[in-house]
Amino acid sequence: MNSLYEELLAAIHSVWHRRWIALGIAWGICLLGWLVVALIPNSYESRARIFIQLDDALAEQVGIGVADKKRDIERIRQTLTSAVNLEKVVRSTRIGDTIEAPKQMEAAVLALAKNVKVISQQDNLFEITATANYSSFSDAENAKLAQNIAQKLIDIFREENLSGNRGEMVETLEFVNQQLAQREKELESAEQKRTAFEAEHPEFALGGAASAQRLESSRAELRGVEADLAAAQAALAAIDGQLAGTPRTIPGGSAGGASAALAQAQSNLAALRARGLTEEHPDVIAARNQIASLKGPAAQEAANGVGTPNPAFTSLQSIRAERQANVQALISRKAALQSDLAGLTAQAIQNPEFASQAQRINRDYDVLRSQYDKLLQDREELRLRGEVKTEREAVKFEVVDPPTTPRAPVAPNRPILLLGVLVVGIGGGCAGAFALSKVRSVYATAAGLERSIGLPVLGAISQNLTDAARALRKRRLKYFYGASAALCGLFVVLLAVEFIQRGMVA
Repeated sequence: MNSLYEELLAAIHSVWHRRWIALGIAWGICLLGWLVVALIPNSYESRARIFIQLDDALAEQVGIGVADKKRDIERIRQTLTSAVNLEKVVRSTRIGDTIEAPKQMEAAVLALAKNVKVISQQDNLFEITATANYSSFSDAENAKLAQNIAQKLIDIFREENLSGNRGEMVETLEFVNQQLAQREKELESAEQKRTAFEAEHPEFALGGAASAQRLESSRAELRGVEADLAAAQAALAAIDGQLAGTPRTIPGGSAGGASAALAQAQSNLAALRARGLTEEHPDVIAARNQIASLKGPAAQEAANGVGTPNPAFTSLQSIRAERQANVQALISRKAALQSDLAGLTAQAIQNPEFASQAQRINRDYDVLRSQYDKLLQDREELRLRGEVKTEREAVKFEVVDPPTTPRAPVAPNRPILLLGVLVVGIGGGCAGAFALSKVRSVYATAAGLERSIGLPVLGAISQNLTDAARALRKRRLKYFYGASAALCGLFVVLLAVEFIQRGMVA
């Protein structure tokens, strides 16, 4: 700890011993640094905020949606600081007073692009920041110029996005009208060509659609007739099966007939069984024997045609005749349709070129017609949207904060820079004096000399000054203190000048 304290005292003594060198270095650094700081132009900044309205119910109703408006806002943000707009700003402000060559204009536009910022604070709130730091202008002129730049950017926003939108809409409508007139001429030519072809070949009217429609209709009708014929034939087969299983006559006509007796015996047997009698019961056995003896005479009686005509059989015969007639009619209709299909197919095969030409003409007409209808619909939508933009303005804006008038420079922070130069100058002077002491190998204390040479130091001789030397030293100290005070005084003067200049701008 003692050695560190001794080193500190030795360093202070070394610097104090060469204080005039340290003061000279400090003066040189401060003068050079303050000159550099003085040459840095003040930057004055003007800010403005604009609010852009996005919500418009009528605009959304006609198709100007939020996506379109957000795209417009993004385009505004990106193009507001474009080279073309910045050139307008340069020409309309004092920046362009000294510009004579295109290269100078390019340099001015590039410099202005670095000093202008458009920041989106929210979806519909933008902040425009303009900075002016031209060395050829005074501080008051730079402050006024920053405000003018911000105001000019707002004016460009108004011109390009209000009246500019109307101009773009008018140009778009003119282009659509030109395209619509061209499509109308092409459509009329196609209509005339189709009409002439159909007049020459009426069978290929509507591009051969009539023949093709007849052919397809005949095929569909033939498929229906074939299905109906199959159903009618199935119904006829069913009625034939019913007729085969239905007797022509039914038993009856005489009370003692074998058929009537057989029916009565069968009824009696059923009654006995219903009473719960078993098959071994004598009455059941007797009834069965009676039925067996009556079956032969009853069959012979039925074969001889003895009995009443069966009405069900007669009804089935009339139904069969009706269904058979229906089958014959469907067969005749099928033959006629097949003949028509053969004729239409032969006609299509004989004139393939006309058919393909008719289809091509009709296809071209349909394409032109759809394009014309689409352009007509687009023109009406554009016209309506243009009217909405003209009357209601899909994008409206309001200046929330007008461009501010700068009262003080935003950069550089000259008081801090002046103070920093002073501190660096004093530190540089002390460092220079200390470095010089190390180079010249002068020892401030006997202990330092002893540590350096490694030999014991027996003693040290104190400096003894005469009265004249003491007076000279005091006079030199006064000069040193005066020079130091002058350096600090110059710093105070520079600070005062800076604040006076700021007050003049305000």
